[in-house]
Amino acid sequence: MPNARLPQPSRRGILAAGGALGLTALLAACGDEKKDGSGAADSGDSGPWSFKDDRGKTAESKGTPKNIVAFTGVAAALFDYGVEVKGVFGPTKTKDGKADVQAGDMDVSKLTVLGNEWGQFNIEKYAGLAPDLLVSTMFDDAGTLWYVPEESKDKILKLAPSVGISVYDRQMTQPLQRLLSLAESLGADVKSEKVVKAKKRFEDAAERLRKVAKANKDIKVMVGSASQDIFYVSGTNLSADLEYFKSLGVNFVEPSEASKKESGGWFENLSWENVNKHGADVIMMDNRTSALQPDALDKSKPTWAKLPAVKAGQVIPRVTEPIYSYDKCAPILEDLADAIEKAKKVS
Repeated sequence: MPNARLPQPSRRGILAAGGALGLTALLAACGDEKKDGSGAADSGDSGPWSFKDDRGKTAESKGTPKNIVAFTGVAAALFDYGVEVKGVFGPTKTKDGKADVQAGDMDVSKLTVLGNEWGQFNIEKYAGLAPDLLVSTMFDDAGTLWYVPEESKDKILKLAPSVGISVYDRQMTQPLQRLLSLAESLGADVKSEKVVKAKKRFEDAAERLRKVAKANKDIKVMVGSASQDIFYVSGTNLSADLEYFKSLGVNFVEPSEASKKESGGWFENLSWENVNKHGADVIMMDNRTSALQPDALDKSKPTWAKLPAVKAGQVIPRVTEPIYSYDKCAPILEDLADAIEKAKKVS
C-alpha cells in the first residue's frame, strides 16, 4: 500500500492505562445523547439515511449524518462537494502548522485533528464529537480502513456507523464516483454548476491525456518515492491513479513481479547506488510530506542528480493519495499530459 514503503512504527495504544475508565464514562455519555436525541449526535428530521460501502456493509442512521469524521483526504473531497466534517485523522498539518497536501481547500485551523500521523487516533476526542459517521479509504481487499489503528479499531467503530471507499486495484474513476455518491447522500448538490464544471474538466483532461499518450508512445514515465536509504519504483497495478493513467495509454516503467514481491506487489526497492536501473524520460515523485522531495534529493543524492530525466528537468509531482473529487483530480491529468507532451526523449 502507498505508505508501506516508508518506515512504519508499531502502532501505539491510544489511551494511557489511567485514562481507560474516563473513556468508558465518556462513551456511555455519548450513547445516552444518541438515545434521547438531546445532544449533537441528533441528525435532525431528514428521515432515515443509509449507504452501502465498498466492504459490502450498509451504514445506517435515523437521519442524515451531521457530525462526520473522516480521513483527511476523504474530508477534503467531501468539502469540495459542500459537505463539511467535524473531525479528521491522517496527515492534516505539516510541522510548521500549515495545511498538508492531503487537506485540500479545508481550513485546517477549524478542524478537530484526532491524529496527524500513522498510528495516532485520539478516541476520547472522537467520542467527544458525538460522531454520526466515520469515513475512510481502503488500500486492500480486507476492508481495512486507512489510518484507523488496528489495535483500537473495535473501540472506534463501536461509536458510529462507518463507510469504507476502496481505492485498491481499480481505476480512479470508481472512487471518484463513489465519493460523489456518498456526498450526494449526505446532502451535497451534485448537479450544481461547480460540480458539473469540475466533472466536465476531468473528462476533458482524460481525453487530452489519452491523445497525448498516443502521440508520445516512446516517452517512458517512472513513478518514484524517496526515503533516506531507498528509492521506491511503483508498479501500475493496485494504485487507482496509475491503473487509470495506464488505461489511457501512458507508457510506464514497470518493475518485475519478482522485484515487487516483498511489498505485496506495490513497488520495487532500489538502493541509491542502483537508482538508474530503469530508463525514464519523465519521473513522477511522491508529493506527500512523508517522502523526501526532489529539491532535497538534488542536494543529498548524487546518483539522483545524474538521472537523465532529472538533468532534463522532467520531474513532476505524483499526487500519491489523490483527493477524490473531480475538482482535485482534473489538474492531475492535465499536469501529466503537459509533462508528457513537453518531454524530450532522454532514456
